[in-house]
Formats: sequence, C-alpha cells, structure tokens
Amino acid sequence: MDPMITVEHLVKRYRKSAVAAVDDISFEVQPSELFAFLGPNGAGKTTTISILTTTLSKSSGTVTIGGHDLDHEAKAVRREIGIIFQNPSVDQHLSAEENIRLHVAIYGLYGYRPFYRLMPAEYRQRVERLAAVVGLSDDLFKPLSRYSGGMKRKLEIIRSLMHRPAVLFLDEPTSGLDPISRRDLWEYLREVRQTDATTIFLTTHYLEEAEGADRVCVIDHGRIAVIGTPEEMKERLLERTVELDAVDRPALAADLRSLGLRPTQLPDGVLRVAFEGATAQDLIGRIDTPLTVLRVREPSLEEAYVELLRQTEEAAA
Repeated sequence: MDPMITVEHLVKRYRKSAVAAVDDISFEVQPSELFAFLGPNGAGKTTTISILTTTLSKSSGTVTIGGHDLDHEAKAVRREIGIIFQNPSVDQHLSAEENIRLHVAIYGLYGYRPFYRLMPAEYRQRVERLAAVVGLSDDLFKPLSRYSGGMKRKLEIIRSLMHRPAVLFLDEPTSGLDPISRRDLWEYLREVRQTDATTIFLTTHYLEEAEGADRVCVIDHGRIAVIGTPEEMKERLLERTVELDAVDRPALAADLRSLGLRPTQLPDGVLRVAFEGATAQDLIGRIDTPLTVLRVREPSLEEAYVELLRQTEEAAA
C-alpha cells in the first residue's frame, strides 16, 4: 500500500534567514497511521505542517498527500485533508452552527441553505453527533461572541471533521479543552481511525497523547532527530529500572552485585537497578533476600523526549 503522506528532502528557508527553518527532512506516513510530529518551539513543526496543509510554500523538495503532488494538485490535496489549527479561525459574527454550515458549503459538501432546519438530515445528524462528542450541543446556536477560547476550539474540531477527511492534521488539538472533552475527542478519533481509516498527523505538547502513536518523529533545529515507535524511542534513550528494598538492605545490595548489577541508592534508601528483557521477572526471581519494596518503572515517552532534547543540546554545544 502506498504511503498516505510522502515528504522528500523538504526545505524551507525564510528570506534573510541565515539557517533553514526546515532543513532537508524526509519521512512517510502510512494510511490510517497515527503519526506524532514532535519538537520544541521553533524546531520547524509549524512550518512543516503549514507546508503540508498548503498554507505555506516550500523552498524545495517534494510532498505528496493521498497520491496528489503538492505543487501541481493543491486543490486535490485540500479535498483530502482536515485541519485543526492551534489558533481557531472562525467568524465571530456567526453562530457556531452557521460557521459549520458556511464551511461545508465552501467545501461543496452541501448546498447552502439560509436556515438550519432546511439543511439535509444527514448534515444535521453529523453536526449533532460531533457537537455531542466535544460537548458543544447546548451552545451550537449561540453567537461566537459568547464563546470562550475552549469552545471555539471545539467548533474548529467539528468543522474539520465534517467532510470525513482522509488525512486529519491536528496542531495542538486539545489545547484549551477540559479533561472530559479531551478524553471524548480522543475516543472519537480512535473510532474515526477504525471506521474511516483516517490518517492522523499530530503535533502536541501533551506527550501522553503521543504515547498511543504508531510512530513518533522528533524534529529539532529543522532536522529530524529520531523517528520510530514510542517503544523504540524509549529503549534507545532510557533504561527500564526496578526499585527494590529489604529489611536487610546490605544483603540485598550484595545480591544485586552478585548478579553483575550496579545498584544506585535513592534518597529514601531504596535501591534502583536497570534491567533488560521483556519483564523484570527473571531478575526478581534470582534475588534471595526477602523484599519489602518492589516497583517496576517503565520510562514514559515524555522522559525519552526530554532526554533526546538534552542530548541534542549537548551535542550542539
């Protein structure tokens, strides 16, 4: 199966800039994949996603989305994608539903009707379904002048999902959402991936949202620092550890050293050792000293991400 997104040697250099904002990056995103595109502020994330969504021209390189070349088939690319931008772009003079109605008319999904009740039943059902997902049902017909920033974000989400895009670009999609709305949105996105095989291209500062990604790509200083599954990234950068304690702590330390391990002592006296393999069971089974504390600690994607940026900064210094 051909990739849904193909990026080859993409470069973006802004006028009068000494360095490229995006510096010769290449990657592919497979159909129905959840692809997390991460990086610190100023790393090139927003520039890349702006190019992929046809809102910014590139300096060089090639991009294809859904088999359409970005340079020659920009309109076809736009029909394939949905976008939830970090800063919602909505008409303040309209109600939420009027914004949606205008949006689908521009996309050619439904002919514009002057009143909601005159719109097709399919349109009304989808609007009401999506409004329920993000918690906007009670405010759908209110003017946007009464909307908070979080409510405008919910409206942006509804608009982006109305035409069932093949590729959904999520630029900080849950910024400004309350925890319940965040949970409901991700539940719905999982449903969309299963039913519509939607490809999701995600940028986020909430690293726990990227834990469920099929692959993670980290960009830093305009270049790709690492690309792989979350597990591959964690294994490459961090160790899995076990924290242990016993009434006879010196005996426990001796046990661990006899196994060729080098325990380190935490501030509370508990001993920590790294382990390899699928589980810590093999290590624990070889310890003779009775344990009073046993904690298996798996590194998080956020910890691996921070460690990667630390190593990148040290290498650049």
